[in-house]
Amino acid sequence: MTSITSVELNYLVFRYLQESGFTHSAFTLGYEAGINKCTIDGNLIPPGALITFVQKGLQYLEMEANMSNNDVEMDEDFSFLQPLDIITKDVNQLRQMIKEKRKNIQKDKDKDKDKNKDKDKNKDREVDREHEAERGRVREKERHEKEEREKERVKAESNKQPEKQPDELADGDMVMDQEDKDAIGHEENGTSIGPEPMDIATTSTQASQEACEIPGSDVTILEGHTSEVCACAWSPTGSLLASGSGDSTARIWTIADGLCKSGAQNSPLNVLVLKHVKGRTNEKSKDVTTLDWNGEGSLLATGSYDGQARIWTTNGELRSTLSKHKGPIFSLKWNKKGDYLLTGSFDKTAIVWDVKAEEWKQQFEFHTGPTLDVDWCNNVSFATSSTDHMIYVCKIGEIRPIKTFAGHQGEVNCVKWDPTGSLLASCSDDITAKIWCTKQDKYVHDLREHSKEIYAIRWSPTGPGTNNPNQQLILASASFDSTVKLWDVELGKLLYSLNGHKDPVYSVAFSPNGEYLASGSLDKSMHIWSLKDGKIVKTYTGNGGIFEVCWNKEGDKLAACFANNTLCVLDFRM
Repeated sequence: MTSITSVELNYLVFRYLQESGFTHSAFTLGYEAGINKCTIDGNLIPPGALITFVQKGLQYLEMEANMSNNDVEMDEDFSFLQPLDIITKDVNQLRQMIKEKRKNIQKDKDKDKDKNKDKDKNKDREVDREHEAERGRVREKERHEKEEREKERVKAESNKQPEKQPDELADGDMVMDQEDKDAIGHEENGTSIGPEPMDIATTSTQASQEACEIPGSDVTILEGHTSEVCACAWSPTGSLLASGSGDSTARIWTIADGLCKSGAQNSPLNVLVLKHVKGRTNEKSKDVTTLDWNGEGSLLATGSYDGQARIWTTNGELRSTLSKHKGPIFSLKWNKKGDYLLTGSFDKTAIVWDVKAEEWKQQFEFHTGPTLDVDWCNNVSFATSSTDHMIYVCKIGEIRPIKTFAGHQGEVNCVKWDPTGSLLASCSDDITAKIWCTKQDKYVHDLREHSKEIYAIRWSPTGPGTNNPNQQLILASASFDSTVKLWDVELGKLLYSLNGHKDPVYSVAFSPNGEYLASGSLDKSMHIWSLKDGKIVKTYTGNGGIFEVCWNKEGDKLAACFANNTLCVLDFRM
């Protein structure tokens, strides 16, 4: 039987932790086990590989319990099986394989007795068995390649028939509308005020997704990073796009105005490399974990796994290195005025830095677990969240929290203030999102429609205090259950459930005009949804899981960063 190495097992456990939402455990294992140095191609490992591996082991034991009690025959039975057979076939198929092979061997033994053949015959049969297994693997490979060619052919044919797409889209929408009506008809809470929740099923959006796939001519691929790209952000004032990666660098890309050019863009003329370590890269302690532009777009702040925050100019010059944290920085934000930088760290603290003085102003040590997220309410007060299930609202100069929000039963992954700074949204591993108000201790709304951990939340740029004051304020939540949900903030009710993804959704972003929402998932796809009807209007599929999506200030370009070391910039036109 084939054995598994410790490196392979570590990688399977690492992927399991990532996929299950145990982000910090995955970070720790990845760092201590040197996952970044292993030669395993993550793109070849399917989701849920560890679970599959364990299940196959259980099947192995089940077979063992139900087969012959003869230990000699047992060992012989399993010598017939190839690792590929164990992974791809169920118990009954494996039993049948062994039964047939044992019959064949018994026939061969009978012939040997009759003809008294020498030992070389046995060797020949062993070779035959190996050749048979090899031919089986070859056939399996050919079948897989044939399927891939068929997929490419279907995709090519669909690209050649643009005239048919509107009809196909209309058909898909009609199916979706009917299913939506059925879903609404079965809704348990039929007394909700306002719009009924609309459930948009994956099956009913398939035709729409194919019809509105963004063409390659509208996509620019940015290459240069040598490890996964986990963060990206557009400058608020120009055409600069910043990215942060596990390769110990951040990069500032200059994206030309106008339409994107298809293909890769990695000319040294349009990218600045911000190195966080001298010499070799891919040192895991220097991973760039988070980044943020100041309001003027003149300075970029980056947070790193080494616990340091760094401030860079737009020409790539390192202006400041801020050192006080004793663990990785998970979140980092400028205040609106741009005089303070806020960081949250694995060391359980948050620190406000005086940017001009290049020193820390105040350290806030209230949490009992790592600080996962921070967000400014105004220029002097902010919220922090942690693995300790707590949320604290803090103010510069105050030695205790000015508000404590307790109610989550799991790690609080994200906190975000609404555009007016009066409501705070939070999401957690406890499968809920909550909305809080500083005027009361308990949450205002408890949003419980997701079925797995909620990783990210975002407010729409709509309602009072925004550039779109006449539009409804909406909260979006992205979950490991592969859905995005849109919430009526005033009523605390579900507006839409957006079900187009097949794997956990890591990031969501509203367009500046508040009319569209982009979502990025580990299924390698980014969908753009219309907030008018909750349907997909554009979609793009890359070659790696997506960690973050973001819009430029004009709302005509979208960026996404991928696990396969790239970013892409998409033109968005309706």
